[in-house]
Amino acid sequence: MTWQIQAIILIAIVVGLFVNHFRTDTLSLKSDWSIQTREITTEGQRLDISLAQAKKLFVENSAIFIDARSPEAYAAGHIAGARSLPWDDAEQQFIEATENISSDTMIITYCDGETCNLSHNLALFLLDMGFSNVRVFINGWTVWVKRNLPVEKGNASLDGG
Repeated sequence: MTWQIQAIILIAIVVGLFVNHFRTDTLSLKSDWSIQTREITTEGQRLDISLAQAKKLFVENSAIFIDARSPEAYAAGHIAGARSLPWDDAEQQFIEATENISSDTMIITYCDGETCNLSHNLALFLLDMGFSNVRVFINGWTVWVKRNLPVEKGNASLDGG
């Protein structure tokens, strides 16, 4: 009986590959499922930024960091000087949080955890709102803290720190 199950599975795989080969919209049999590939816009623009790049921009004071986490998480600790724009309230707090930021300013969004989508969603939202230079710092909070880079604690702020 097990050989019959194995034969049925093998036949199903062969038939599936055969059908896929002749489809007009062939499905790729291999793909890059890394977290970084998730950070690509529909136009093919990469959104992710490395720790080295983020740190360099931080030291040069040439980017604005925006924390996409909840106000409570932000208050418990955030990248020094980062603004708070929680994804859940992005539409309501957008104008106040992005006040005095020109549309071409480098903005780096972050949240916590490799699978956290808040920073990704916020980055796409900011791009839709006309900001042209937005990046996502994947797992930003954890990576930043592990490297002992400057952090602050305090109440949620919309205008940094």
